[in-house]
Amino acid sequence: MLLDIMHMSISFQRFSGGLTRKKLTPVSDITLSVRRGEIVALVGASGAGKSLLSHALLGILPRNASMTGSYSFKGMPLGQNDFAKLRGKEIALIPQSVTFLNPLTKIKKQVYRSARLSGRCCCTADECCNNTFTRYQLSDAVKSYFPFQISGGMARRVLTATATVSMADLIIADEPTTGLDQAVIDQSLNHLKELATDGKGILFITHDLESAMKIADTIVVVYNGKTVEVFPTSLLTTHPEILHPYTRALWNALPQNTFIPLPEEAFTVSHQSVQDCASSCDFISFCPQASSHCQESPCHLFQKDNHLTRCIHAAN
Repeated sequence: MLLDIMHMSISFQRFSGGLTRKKLTPVSDITLSVRRGEIVALVGASGAGKSLLSHALLGILPRNASMTGSYSFKGMPLGQNDFAKLRGKEIALIPQSVTFLNPLTKIKKQVYRSARLSGRCCCTADECCNNTFTRYQLSDAVKSYFPFQISGGMARRVLTATATVSMADLIIADEPTTGLDQAVIDQSLNHLKELATDGKGILFITHDLESAMKIADTIVVVYNGKTVEVFPTSLLTTHPEILHPYTRALWNALPQNTFIPLPEEAFTVSHQSVQDCASSCDFISFCPQASSHCQESPCHLFQKDNHLTRCIHAAN
């Protein structure tokens, strides 16, 4: 296993009402794993905890954050502070926005710097940099351009090149298709497929279930800071097998299905305290199967067939 996360929780200390401290837990129970050569899609709405997870894996959480849970990378247990040591070397990021490119630095220098920071020597870094430009069809002329001189699609390729020129085995792609037209989306997804074919592990963070279905081997659905379902993508391609009502609602919201959207209130972030994070099902107000048992008996993630799920109705 390349990356294994069990019951990740991320909390923040916040002052409320003068000097009173309150512990908030926006990520309360995320579980997922990534193997070499595998694309795992982390699917959820804005505010579900996806970006916080990526920040934790890159070691860039703020100082007032604390993490609990069990984490391992390449079979080795990790502590909260160990992720920063892996950043850029064994774990790399393809960021969501092209604004992550330095507007004052030429393209080639940015890609080269990424290679050097990952531990490559100057000669190897330059060779890898040139090979990466060729791989992503970036001409020699692009190397001397500044970011404002290239198109959005080309900037996406540069971001991918910056992440993959390193020696990282785990690539985190954070919403790489947001705001793009279909042609550029397909190109970006194909790049992720190529990386997985080369043996990289890919964590593909997205709010788009349809994009996840196109390339992911495994889908991890998160809601309000919790993993609510994990299953092989193949279960959606023929006869959909969905156990959690939130995943089913995402499936039904796709245009090719019933195209029934969830109410906006379903995506409102609940800034819960640590005392409340094990309360009743977060989706209870929007679930057609909701019953008194959902409120009385909070459900933990459990295995059923090819799924991990968090719904007491699936246990029956």
